[in-house]
Amino acid sequence: MSTDYALIGEGMKRAVPWVGSNGVEFEHIGPDKVVATIADDARQHNHVGGLHAAMIFGVGETASGALLLTAFADQLSRATPLVVSAEIGYRKVALGPLRAEAVLGRDAAEVVAELDAGQRPEFPVHVTISNADGLTTTELTVLWTLRPNRS
Repeated sequence: MSTDYALIGEGMKRAVPWVGSNGVEFEHIGPDKVVATIADDARQHNHVGGLHAAMIFGVGETASGALLLTAFADQLSRATPLVVSAEIGYRKVALGPLRAEAVLGRDAAEVVAELDAGQRPEFPVHVTISNADGLTTTELTVLWTLRPNRS
């Protein structure tokens, strides 16, 4: 059975109210990369006229979660994804609409092998957030785990 990855974006908007209510859209969803976008909205600006840090983090974390769901969709019946930690670096003022591109930091097969061995694997998702000119404004790494479900 193939996975319809487009459904993951719509499912996230329904399951995670923040995603649907703050204007996050999905430009691309696949097991190797997810691209999420957020429009410029003056109601979400900070004191220097760019999107507030909460919005920047939110679109990045959302992209990382969508990537996790695509990369490990067939594991979710036996494990619960959880964020372990996140590290963010703000490089430039994030003016205008933003684009968050998420990629896995570990081979998915290695993660699944650890899960198969009864471990609780951890893996990073690296997110690069850029403005409309393609300049990197923010870099985010979200460390995820797949916690095996108890029977």
